[in-house]
Amino acid sequence: MTRAMGAAMRRIQAGSALSAFGIGFTVPFLYVYVAQVRDLGASAAGIVLAAFAMAALIVLPVTGRVIDRRGPLPVLVGAAVVASVGAVALGLANSEPTAILAASLLGAGTAVMQPALATMIVWSSTPATRTRSFATQFFLQNLGLGIGGLIGGQIVDESRPGSFTLLFSIESVMFLVLAAIALTVRLPHAPSIQDAMPKDASAPQGGMRALLRHKAMVQLCVLGFVIFFACYGQFESGLSAYGVEAAGISASTLGIALAANTAMIVIAQFAVLKFVERRKRSRVIASVGLIWAFAWLLAGYAGVGHGSQEMATAAFISTYALFGLGEAMLSPTVAPLVADLAPGGMVGQYNSAFALVKQLALAVGPAVGGPMGAALHMPYIVTFVLFSLGMTVLAVRLGRRLTPLQNQPSLAKSPVVAQGGPSAAKQATADA
Repeated sequence: MTRAMGAAMRRIQAGSALSAFGIGFTVPFLYVYVAQVRDLGASAAGIVLAAFAMAALIVLPVTGRVIDRRGPLPVLVGAAVVASVGAVALGLANSEPTAILAASLLGAGTAVMQPALATMIVWSSTPATRTRSFATQFFLQNLGLGIGGLIGGQIVDESRPGSFTLLFSIESVMFLVLAAIALTVRLPHAPSIQDAMPKDASAPQGGMRALLRHKAMVQLCVLGFVIFFACYGQFESGLSAYGVEAAGISASTLGIALAANTAMIVIAQFAVLKFVERRKRSRVIASVGLIWAFAWLLAGYAGVGHGSQEMATAAFISTYALFGLGEAMLSPTVAPLVADLAPGGMVGQYNSAFALVKQLALAVGPAVGGPMGAALHMPYIVTFVLFSLGMTVLAVRLGRRLTPLQNQPSLAKSPVVAQGGPSAAKQATADA
């Protein structure tokens, strides 16, 4: 079983990394492509980006149930094919309706791939190995995105629409490669952490109602919204607008800041993994809230401080780097926790629900943060310092709802806790 899991995991991780490599070719250039290269204008580009996000919000509510009924493998293959068609269509689109339709297909396909891949990782891992598996996926995806964006930037030429068609074609092929690799995977079905749901005879046994009655999962979803709203939802909208308007950051420096973020993730991921694996997940998330609060204070210094431009630039780049450190700590923490909270037969629904929360945060984040970052500089910083501190508070409260093994899977190595000794469980719960 262990050997089968290892073989399946290696193929899943390879496919995930290659699909991220393909996405990296196009994501940084999507707005420029629609607005300028296809000459459809800024408003059309905004609609296309909105269609990309809305398609994800439409398909994710039903994705989880399909994954749990049919398995993640056929769902992933189908989503990869849909995304591949959308990528090709977008590369050939020369009108607003075709661009919107193509972006919808691409957005729906890539959105469904997320919980399907997450469920495949859960099935191919055990609670003890899940933390490292999700950390590896996050590392490889960021590496793939970074390399794809770097190579894509060398290929793209705004005066030649054909160069963009090539980028989207490469992305399309990478989705098909993911589908082909997935078809070679033989999925084991690893056991989940026992007693994920409270023992309540009146509780429904499945479906969204059961998820909504699972208080720990609801709290994790609220916490997830705050995480994605306060960090990921600000990267390319509010924080970049704030950097340009308040801190005088140039476009090239924004690129350096994003590169610093990716570099921090790549460098720190496995260094922090050993630290994270031995500690309670709730405390790790709480510490990330404090790190991000400090990062926002650095951003505040960059924009409204009275230092030199060089100091402001260094502070702004450091902000992105600290966000990367927090991301490296969260990747082996949050996604495995979603899986470990899920009862048997509901892993897909739990992963899809959390993916939906993420998409909502990524839709609301730019809408709120963009205007604030551009015009309301001090309120913007104060708001997101408070959101980051709110992360810490929510994480501490979540820890009180988790079982000892959900909060710290490494306790499974302890014979007393692994056997469910009541005194050990009470003590671990008190410590959480």
